[in-house]
Order: sequence, then C-alpha cells, then structure tokens
Amino acid sequence: MRVLGVDPGLTRCGLSVLDVGARGDLAPSGARPRMVAVGVVRTTSERATGDRLAYLADELDTWLDRFEPDVVAIERVYVAEHVPTVMTTAMASGLVHLAAARRGLVVHEHTPTEVKAAVTGSGRADKAQVTSMITRVLGLPEAPRPADAADALAVAICHAWRGGGSARLEQAVASERARLAAKGVGA
Repeated sequence: MRVLGVDPGLTRCGLSVLDVGARGDLAPSGARPRMVAVGVVRTTSERATGDRLAYLADELDTWLDRFEPDVVAIERVYVAEHVPTVMTTAMASGLVHLAAARRGLVVHEHTPTEVKAAVTGSGRADKAQVTSMITRVLGLPEAPRPADAADALAVAICHAWRGGGSARLEQAVASERARLAAKGVGA
C-alpha cells in the first residue's frame, strides 16, 4: 500500500509518501513502512489567499500524479483558539479532499492525539518524541525537517499501522469505481 500523508496548512503543508508491504499489497497492521518522499509546500502570507490555494492545489496534484498513492491520510483539523489559523488549515485540508476525490482516492482523517499514540505509544507525546520515533521507525539517518515534514510522515505511519481493515475495503471500492469510470459506467 502506498500512503500519501498530509499535515495540512496554508503557510506550510507537509507531504509524505510511504510504502507499506509490496506495492499494491495492503500489508497487515504493524508492517514496517519505507519512506518514498517527504517535503513541505510553502506559501507566503504576502500573496493573496486564492493564489496561495491555487499553488498548493497544483503542488498536491503534482505529488498525487508523481507518486500515485493508494490512499491519502491527513491530520484532522484541530480547533484551536486562533480562528484564522483554523480557517486556513481547513482550506488546505479541503484541497486535499478535493484532489483525492478527483482521482477516486479515499481520504482518512486522523486526530493529532491518534497520530501521536500510533507513533510513540502516547497521545500526549511532544513534537520531539514524535520526530525521534519517526526517525527510528523509518531508519532515517537524520530527523526530517521541518516539523511539518515530520508530521506528514507521522500521519502516514499512523494510517499504515491503524488503517488496515477499513483501508482494504475502501481501496477495493475505489479500484472498482475507477474501473467503472474508465469504462464510462456510472455517474
């Protein structure tokens, strides 16, 4: 299974791609993932929001086209006290859902607590603990930077380890939809 992990944000959007098991094979929960790619899409607040969203959408399309994931995992927007940050993060999250839907991919949302617990064993782990565990789990020579890249890897790992059964069913549904769409069947 190939997972595109996303830590949504308009200023910095973390993206990662992991393979778990043989390509095209949905590996059992707990299988060791392999990092394929990791990066951060950055936009500046000096540009208009629409321009920033268009750039992020283009970058998401590039990643989806280049890496052809089987599933997309995204960190669920956390409702904090700073409403403008929540709004821009929600906009970025919406773009991920749209880009995936256009390709017939299922998007799984994982809460920050769920991601931390999956990676470290504690839903209260701090960023340093999460980054340290990601580095170990993936056998990386150094910790991924910036934090948004590490967070995107954590989301993908969380999904790889926790998404097992439902992911298999949803991949089968998505595959059948794509097959029917290619034949021109359905709406």
